[in-house]
Amino acid sequence: MFGLSELALILVVVIVVLGIKKLPELTRSAGTAARIFKSEAKALKEQDSPDTPSGTGRVVSGAAAERDEPSSRS
Repeated sequence: MFGLSELALILVVVIVVLGIKKLPELTRSAGTAARIFKSEAKALKEQDSPDTPSGTGRVVSGAAAERDEPSSRS
């Protein structure tokens, strides 16, 4: 999609717009977001691991609740 020269130009524009002082904060927050995303993806992967058979869910016991007829709104 983008070549190396286009990406470099975009990076220069971002640095100029945001300023050099904001760049460390921006990279820090991007790293934190990437770390959170990676840990969440790992948790989802472990949740769907093949050692737990699919199709087995939690069994919830209880009684069915009766529903009142909705009142007519006019």
